[in-house]
Amino acid sequence: MTLIDSRPGIRAAFAALSAETGVYIDVDLTTTRLGPPLELELAHWFPADQIEPIADRYRAMYPEHAIEPTLAMPGAREAVAAVRELGGRTIVVTAKHEPNAKLHLERLGIGADAVIGSLWAEAKAEALHEYGAAVYVGDHTGDVRGARTAGALSVAVATGPCGADELRSAGADTVLDDLTAFPAWVRRYVSERA
Repeated sequence: MTLIDSRPGIRAAFAALSAETGVYIDVDLTTTRLGPPLELELAHWFPADQIEPIADRYRAMYPEHAIEPTLAMPGAREAVAAVRELGGRTIVVTAKHEPNAKLHLERLGIGADAVIGSLWAEAKAEALHEYGAAVYVGDHTGDVRGARTAGALSVAVATGPCGADELRSAGADTVLDDLTAFPAWVRRYVSERA
């Protein structure tokens, strides 16, 4: 819930998975735990030996059910544009399956210089290092840990499952209410370092 509000799409995808498998999934509860890898959520509903094939099936079903209902978060396009106006690059590092993340961004018209999927928490540091990211913006304590591991400044937005206090406690350097505050923040950040 940093750039996109995937809750409506995830709810629809889990509802379709539940209908297909006959396994009860509380689709409203799943949308309160967004951020960690899919396999962790599936472990609440399926036996361990079924997680991998069910995850594959969910990812295959996802484009049909989840792309269309997903919305851009307020300020998402403007945040990306602000980085570009300042000569920066934008990369999306997500736990989401990379092809599905790309579909979301494409449909919503949110351009990124690179999209790297299937990385969670500290593992996000791999991509952040590779692309030389100085700042990482996320909505989860796992994103804060990823930024800290990479040595990047952690900017958190309190629009996901973690509140502002939780994000601060996890070590976020800056906490914004949402992305609408990011363009002004990033301009100030860059001007202070010029």
